[in-house]
Amino acid sequence: MSEQPPAPGPGFGPPPPQYAPHQAPAPPPYAPAQPGYGPVPPQPGAPAAGPEFLAVDKRNAVVVDASGVVFEMYGLSVEFRWPEIRSVHYKASPNGRALMVAVIHQDGRFYECVVEAKPRTRLQEWFPQLAWVLGHYRPAG
Repeated sequence: MSEQPPAPGPGFGPPPPQYAPHQAPAPPPYAPAQPGYGPVPPQPGAPAAGPEFLAVDKRNAVVVDASGVVFEMYGLSVEFRWPEIRSVHYKASPNGRALMVAVIHQDGRFYECVVEAKPRTRLQEWFPQLAWVLGHYRPAG
C-alpha cells in the first residue's frame, strides 16, 4: 500500500486564481503603432506661429503676435486683429520710464497702453524687439 504525501498546508503553493495578478493582454501584432508625443499640429483657423513681443508690468501688458495686438490694462483685455489695425506706433514716455504703444483702428479710433519698464534699461531692450516683431507682421512698403 502506498502512502500519499500530506497535502500542503494553507499558504503553500501557487495562489488561487482570484488572487493572481492581472496580466494585460498583449496587443495583436497587426495593431497600428500609437502616435508618440510631439508638437501639436496647428488647428484650422488658428494663427500661424511666428515671433511674439511681450512687455508687462504690475498692471499693464502689451502682446504682439500672429493674431494681432493685445492690451491688458488693470485686468481688462482689448484685442486688435491685424485686419482691424491701420497702424501701430510706439515711443518712450516723456519721463523715459515706460513704453507707450498705440493702435490706430481702421476707422480712425486710437487706443493706447503704457507699460512701465523696470529696470529702466528694459525699455531699451523692448524697442528693437518690438520693431522686429511689428516689421514681421506689418512690413513697411
